[in-house]
Amino acid sequence: MHGYSGDKDDYLKRLRRIEGQIRGLQRMVEEDKYCIDILTQVSAATKALQAVSLGLIDQHLKHCVAEAVAEGGVAADDKVREASAAIARLVRS
Repeated sequence: MHGYSGDKDDYLKRLRRIEGQIRGLQRMVEEDKYCIDILTQVSAATKALQAVSLGLIDQHLKHCVAEAVAEGGVAADDKVREASAAIARLVRS
C-alpha cells in the first residue's frame, strides 16, 4: 500500500481538474486566444501539478521513507536516495 492511498480519491479529483485545465489550454490555442491569457492558464496548471507533486512527496517521506528508515539497513539508504533524487527532479522542473 502506498502512502497516498488514503488520499487517492482527492488526488484523482485534482488530476481530473488539471486535465480539464489542459483541455482548456488546447481550446485557447485552437481559438487563437491572447498569448498572455494562455500563459496565465499555463502557470495555473503548473502550480496545480506542483501542489500534487508536493503532496505526493510529503506522503512518500512520511510513509515509505519513514518506514524504511525505521527498518534500517540498505533499504533505508535506498529510499532516502530515491526521495532525494525525486526532490531534485521537482526542484529542476
